[in-house]
Amino acid sequence: MSEFFQTFLNPGVMAESSGLLLRGLWVTVQACLIVVPGGLFFGAGLALAQTLAPAWGARSLSWGVDLIRAFPPLVLLVLIVHGLPFLGIEPPPLLGVGIALTINTSTYYGEILRAGILSIEPTQWEAARSTGLGTMATLRHVILPQGVRNVLPDLAGNTLEAVKLTSLASVVALPDLLRMARVAQGVHFNPSPLILAALLYLALLWPLVRLIRRLGGRAVLPA
Repeated sequence: MSEFFQTFLNPGVMAESSGLLLRGLWVTVQACLIVVPGGLFFGAGLALAQTLAPAWGARSLSWGVDLIRAFPPLVLLVLIVHGLPFLGIEPPPLLGVGIALTINTSTYYGEILRAGILSIEPTQWEAARSTGLGTMATLRHVILPQGVRNVLPDLAGNTLEAVKLTSLASVVALPDLLRMARVAQGVHFNPSPLILAALLYLALLWPLVRLIRRLGGRAVLPA
């Protein structure tokens, strides 16, 4: 048992690695602050565009969304971070990661929000229009608030997945939490930094997991 703790839960190694991992955690938080709001913003734009576009436009947008969703996020990440420099465009690593993962997550947010909009009965549209509200005002004041409420657990769940997706950034050498844990592991020849990184991820994600559980429970309760 002592050998197990020395190998995987070595307090000395964890203490020496903590500064490095906390710097990595801050980079991970910055990536999340780009990816989650960006994904929500552009996802909402996609949902509204598919809702308001004529049939042929909605079909074209749906085809493009499905194409991006079918594209592996890791391949998209490597393509943007390591491919754009060949075109003379070299964004900072954090920005490159943010762009790639925002493109990926926005398609999922968009489909969730579109499902929320479609869940509203057409009579709601008709009732709002009968009061003199225009299309955009109806969406803003009547449809979107109800639609978002209907898919709130799914939005929270997708946010959780988006945060976890940022761990892919270590593949392109962004000094995020996972990358710094691997560096510390190499310095100390001990996997304890990886365990510490896992605990930091848990501290970051556990409140969101519990929120999703509560939202999901409310969704199935009778009115």
